[in-house]
Amino acid sequence: MFNKEKDNKKVMAENTSGSSNRIVAETKFKGEISSKSDFRIDGEVEGNFQTLGKLVVGRTGVIKGTVICENADIEGKITGTLRVSNILSLKSTATVEGEVYVDKLSIEPGAVFNVSCSMKGAKAPTTNTFVNERPQPEQKPAK
Repeated sequence: MFNKEKDNKKVMAENTSGSSNRIVAETKFKGEISSKSDFRIDGEVEGNFQTLGKLVVGRTGVIKGTVICENADIEGKITGTLRVSNILSLKSTATVEGEVYVDKLSIEPGAVFNVSCSMKGAKAPTTNTFVNERPQPEQKPAK
């Protein structure tokens, strides 16, 4: 009925009364996905993925490419760039490698998080704010 492998396609799905989309296990997709609703991935996606809803990557789910979403729950693997405008939650089976831009982050013990991560509201440390730095005693001028 449906081909299990699609190459170089662009898929657009619209949110109709709280519906969600799904790529099931053993399904491979190459291309761009743009959705206004929630999405669950248990198969493999290679390319660009964007949703205005929540992304769930199941244990068998794999994404290679750029991901942009509102919220994400990850149990599977993502390699590439991940942009989450609200909450990113990594379960113990998750593996994320690449670049991550997120507002809030939750990581369970056991998750692999090998990324360059930037969080909203983060302040760059200044030279006087190191955690283990001790204040230097004042030195008196030599006579």
